[in-house]
Amino acid sequence: MTDTWLKSLITATPQEGFELAITMSRRGVKYTQPDSATLKKLRPEYADSADGLTAASQVIAINFQTVAAANNYWRS
Repeated sequence: MTDTWLKSLITATPQEGFELAITMSRRGVKYTQPDSATLKKLRPEYADSADGLTAASQVIAINFQTVAAANNYWRS
């Protein structure tokens, strides 16, 4: 992928930070598996998997920790 989409980790609010963490997580999957047909084919396997959903949530949480730290946890 050649597009530059992540200009900064700084966000105005924790909500925006969480949404950025989700975007980062989704982009990570797209970088790992750039073929959209394969992604769509595999989606049913993890969409109904408690382990797969837990793993996805963990990736989002790790990315949110990164964004929160970059934003000094939104404290002044």
